[in-house]
Amino acid sequence: MDAIFDEGPPPPCPAPFNLAAYVLAPAARQPEKVALAVLSRSGAERWSYARLERAVLGLAGALLAQGLAPGAHVLMRLGNGVEFPIAFLGAIAAGLVPVPTSAQLTGPEIAKLAAEIEPALILAGPGIALPDTPSCPVADLDTLRGWFGHAPAAYAPGDPDRAAYVVYTSGTSGRPRGVIHAHRAVWARRMMWQGWYGLTGDDRLLHAGAFNWTFTLGTGLLDPWSAGATALIPAEDVAPGMLPLLIKRHDATIFAAAPGVYRQMLKDPPALTFPRLRHGLSAGEKLPEATRAAWADATGTKVYEALGMSECSTFVSGSPARPAPLPASGYPQPGRRIAVLGQGHAPVARGKPGQLAVSTRDPGLMLGYLRAEAETKARFAGEWFLTGDMVEMAEDGAITYLGRADDMLNAGGVRVSPLEVERALLDHPAVDEVAATEVTVKADTTVIAAFYVGAEADEAGLAAFAAERLARYKQPRLYVRLDALPKGANGKLNRRLIRQTYEADHAQA
Repeated sequence: MDAIFDEGPPPPCPAPFNLAAYVLAPAARQPEKVALAVLSRSGAERWSYARLERAVLGLAGALLAQGLAPGAHVLMRLGNGVEFPIAFLGAIAAGLVPVPTSAQLTGPEIAKLAAEIEPALILAGPGIALPDTPSCPVADLDTLRGWFGHAPAAYAPGDPDRAAYVVYTSGTSGRPRGVIHAHRAVWARRMMWQGWYGLTGDDRLLHAGAFNWTFTLGTGLLDPWSAGATALIPAEDVAPGMLPLLIKRHDATIFAAAPGVYRQMLKDPPALTFPRLRHGLSAGEKLPEATRAAWADATGTKVYEALGMSECSTFVSGSPARPAPLPASGYPQPGRRIAVLGQGHAPVARGKPGQLAVSTRDPGLMLGYLRAEAETKARFAGEWFLTGDMVEMAEDGAITYLGRADDMLNAGGVRVSPLEVERALLDHPAVDEVAATEVTVKADTTVIAAFYVGAEADEAGLAAFAAERLARYKQPRLYVRLDALPKGANGKLNRRLIRQTYEADHAQA
């Protein structure tokens, strides 16, 4: 049997449609219900649905008062605060296109992106690097907050297929790529509600990530709000060791985090007793089986993981209704059509490895990459969008993740191109050649490592050099000098061999 799995078409997105109006529709039914609680050890800052919608529409009105044209790009340079989702939804409500970017990006990094984005306005948090764009107005955090009280705008309806927002991901070219998503993308997320979350309007979903991470934005905020549930987000100064207290104190029913957070919570943990918690969610990188088992032993609850990518969010997952048989990650979510492809982009037989692909008919699939038509075209093969991930599909449709087809790195759930890291380090005078790869340094823990050829260099100096040119999550945690970098017959760098050799040598040590 061919490795194609079709869970049936999802219900069509309504038209006309506005992503923000859909997400905040519960405000009309339950205005006083708590939509968001920002949690700290001492208490919580609470936002009702009515207050949240009022701020979003006030901001939308203020943005339109600036004279911004429909579809204009609004560059978001904001930190980890409630202003982030309000700005995101406010821009979309007004018919604009927000472009959230990591607050960790350096000045040179954001300058390159801004040249591509061509923003009509920049929303700027304190201490966050900004591009040098003299002709582009900048609104600081105080101005942004003041706009919450502006005369509200009405939601701007339109075609569900029009652009709603842009998020950045690293492409195989080594350059970050802007992923353009349509308004319908949020409607497509309904396939996750039962295909992964088991989400209902009665849930209190605690997401351990920062506001300005797309995993948090989607799973931690947009989906609970769309369902009429309550989103719980830890404050900026909350450490992983405090999360067990917050889960219990605030009656979280679902907990979501990257695998690394689960690992940290399991280190010398307090009693992980959560009377209201039904289960956990994990995404961003492969959940180690040891971590999954340890969590189940400590809490008596399961963790369901999902596979996905910025271009289509998640589309394969385990769920309370359909747990994944180990070692599989899950099944295609209801409404998804996926395949496992081999040579010539033809489906392989079930049980054989191949590249995971998503149907181009999927309503959650991106519109394309910003100003990168050739790279967009390269990701499509007939009916299929090529993910670059290697998997196997079992006879019953369960998907087991095998690794990445390319050499992309994973920094705490964020995909990082090795080429981008290597290009930054090649400017160092001691570095003649360099290869960035991901290596295992201990059980269930990987880091980005830089292997270089050249003069012996001080590791602290290399780290400082990288810190000036790369966001924190892109910076190598390990620097190793080699006499030569292994290459194939065609001269192509063999990062996989570098990783395998390093891990074999240190396993014997």
